[in-house]
Amino acid sequence: MFWERDFEILSRPELEKLQLSRLRKTLHQASHASYYGSLFRALGLSAESIKSLDDVRKLPLTSKQDLRDNFPYGFLTLSKRSVVRLHSSSGTTGNPTVVFHNRHDIDSWANLMARSLYCAGVRDSDVFQNICGYGLFTGGLGFQYGAERLGCLSIPAGAGNSPRQIKLMRDYGTTVAHAIPSYLNRLYEVFQQEGLEPREATQLRAFVIGAEPHSEEQRRRIEEMFGVKAYNSFGLSEMNGPGVAFECRHQNGLHVWEDAFLVEILDPETLEPVADGEFGELVMTTLDREAMPLVRYRTRDLTRILPGPCPCGRTHVRLDRIVGRSDDMFIIKGCNVFPMQIESVLMKVPGVGAEYLITLDTIDGADEMLLEVETSGDLGVAGDVEAGREGDNDNSRLNALARSIGRRIRDEVLVTPIVRLRAPGSLPRAEGKAVRVKDLRARSL
Repeated sequence: MFWERDFEILSRPELEKLQLSRLRKTLHQASHASYYGSLFRALGLSAESIKSLDDVRKLPLTSKQDLRDNFPYGFLTLSKRSVVRLHSSSGTTGNPTVVFHNRHDIDSWANLMARSLYCAGVRDSDVFQNICGYGLFTGGLGFQYGAERLGCLSIPAGAGNSPRQIKLMRDYGTTVAHAIPSYLNRLYEVFQQEGLEPREATQLRAFVIGAEPHSEEQRRRIEEMFGVKAYNSFGLSEMNGPGVAFECRHQNGLHVWEDAFLVEILDPETLEPVADGEFGELVMTTLDREAMPLVRYRTRDLTRILPGPCPCGRTHVRLDRIVGRSDDMFIIKGCNVFPMQIESVLMKVPGVGAEYLITLDTIDGADEMLLEVETSGDLGVAGDVEAGREGDNDNSRLNALARSIGRRIRDEVLVTPIVRLRAPGSLPRAEGKAVRVKDLRARSL
């Protein structure tokens, strides 16, 4: 069974016909925005310019900076009276990126979220606990509307307060929960502190996770800790929020809902298309949004289209997990490094906990990468055990672990970090997305 069968199993010709029709409608709607209207006129573009889906490459790319430069209403296609909600980023580094929705957009988003949850095996018989921030962040309301549309008993728990989260799970028999991956590490720690084993103390059978980059190893660790399946979700506020792509029960890629989004994978340097199966930057165009459609939006997320059909029968293309962001990459000692490469290594090392922090700094005139890593509870308190510099000759168990981490990281990214082992629970926890990288090099110049 399918949540929206008519859309999810369309043949490729039928799906592409629908996409072309919706793309033309989207361009017509976008031309009512002051930004796109003036840009399309300057380039001599209109909905009639698009004869096939390949013609999307005639259209200009849209960047996050474009949204900021035209803040707040430059991309709005309707009067403010027709708009019922906005979501935005924090705007801590300048103007926030804001997205507006009318009633049609909210209804479409709720349908996509319900479809996504159903795809991952959630049913109206489930008790769904949403452990996510509400408000301007899209994860809270996005999942809330989707769970309600699907018919679940939903618990709008919000973020944080782990003892209360556990009590809610136990009191109401939560079967499915949504949370960001880094928080679930903290939640498991609190289960242990309370002397509870999640497999025995709750009725949990599945998590849906997303909103921050995480490795496959991190997902598998969550599944092992809680004894449940953890399904990846993908979204970004510019495309609605969550509900852009979701894993089905086979966990072999994220189904992009192509009736709502047109997908391109481009080389981030040349901005030319790459072949299916090759990694590149994900570029997306909305196909079913009225208040603020976006054309060829550069997500900066790096992924690829997975070849072949999915056993679930859905015909929409599948994205591989996000391996990093083109703007998250940092350069250290001439090497390009993505934080996800570091995490993938750490999650395979016995004795390593789930929390880590990468700090880039200039020490004695040279750039260095400091990697602080929590140990797992069975190793005891680590203290300040450090490896990676000449003169460390301590052969203790913890020092050997630090040296092993340093070697594995060097083999992966060609840079040897200074590894500092930290006691379990000593690294700062964030209520929202985890902070994994701090670049202090500019302060040392």
